[in-house]
Formats: sequence, C-alpha cells, structure tokens
Amino acid sequence: MSVDPSTVLVMRAVAFRYGEGAEVLHDIHLRLKAGCLALLIGPSGAGKTTLLHLAALRQAPVRGELYLFGREVARLAAEERAALRRRIGLVPQDLRLVDHLSLFDNVALPLRIADWDEERLLAAASELLWWLGLGDLLEVPAAELSMGQRQLAAVARAVVHRPALLLADEPTSHLDRSRAERVLTLFAELAREGTAVLVASHSREVLRRPEVELFEIDGGRLLHQEPLELSPTG
Repeated sequence: MSVDPSTVLVMRAVAFRYGEGAEVLHDIHLRLKAGCLALLIGPSGAGKTTLLHLAALRQAPVRGELYLFGREVARLAAEERAALRRRIGLVPQDLRLVDHLSLFDNVALPLRIADWDEERLLAAASELLWWLGLGDLLEVPAAELSMGQRQLAAVARAVVHRPALLLADEPTSHLDRSRAERVLTLFAELAREGTAVLVASHSREVLRRPEVELFEIDGGRLLHQEPLELSPTG
C-alpha cells in the first residue's frame, strides 16, 4: 500500500525501543503534509529526539508503519532509503559538524553529495550564510566557532538544499532572541514554499505563530492523537 505523496510523513502505530529494552515510543500516529509548520513539544526524555530520528531514517521502528513521500520505508531497498534521506534536512541537537572542515565546507556538504556544480554551490551556501550573519566566518574551522555559530551552521547545512522535509531538534537553544527569530522566520518561509517543517522543543513559546500545528509528547506517547487510516493511491 502507498499513500498520497503530498503527505510527506506518516507514522501509523509506530513504536521504538533500543535493543532489548522497554519501548521508548508507543503507538505513534503522526501525519505531516507538504507546507506544514509543526511544533513537537515535551519535557526532556519524552521521546522527541527519537521520533525525529525515526523520521530522518536514522532509526527504524520495531513495529508500525512509516511512510515518507508516499512510500513505505520498510519495503524499500537501501539505495532507495538513501535517496529519501537526501530529501530530508536535519538539525540534530548535537549539531554534528565536522570540526576540521571550514564553516563553508560543512554547510556545502549536502550540495556536494547532490553533485551541484561549484559555482552554483558557492552562490547558494554563501548567500545563506551571509543572511544568517556568518558571512565573515566562511573559512573558519568549525572547531573554532562559538556554540551559537555552530548551531546556525547546523541550520544552514540542513536547509541549504531546500529539503522536502525539515526536522529541527531544539534548533534555537544556543541563540539569542534576534538570531532565533531569524531562524524561525527561515523555517516559516520554507514551509510557505512547500517544505514540511517539524521543530522539536521543550516549550511551545519557541514557535508561537498562528499557522503552527502543535503536537505534544510525554512518556513516549503523543497526546490527543487519533489513529490514522491510510487511503491507498492505487
């Protein structure tokens, strides 16, 4: 069975556990459509990061169904899953920059993986970094950046290729109010252009906008959720 490809992400009765331990996510039902701007809130340890890792294909459910871009992930070959990952942008909580590479080269990584030519790559990455206030740091090694600069670099790397799905785990935790608002404005603009955006945070104050779709998680369960029925496309 497949689902409407305009529905970017579907989790249906998804559960996850690490190794042989107890489940850390239980019967998750979640649907994100193209162009949505969504906020996932919950306390530390609630399961926010694990849910984002499932959506980013860093982990696989132990049961339930996970669909990305209309395709059931469990049925895909490894190369097909890799192709889906290239349509996803992830701002991980641990940032995962390559410390010996420059700021510019960290941000340009997704474009090089996608075989962009150097002229186009230079223009896209440089323009975004200048807009985020990092234009004078392009050649600085990531190891020498402040935590706020590193977080902005991780945001830039996640969005530079205009992903179809953007997953951001506490993406403003090291930013002052002005830079945080700039990042969230960027996310809202991506949503208006058709990207499905899911931001995880401990506080709903992070993303107070009228268009935001709110999800709340606690103890590995999404609160106030309803089971999803999938409509086959053919």
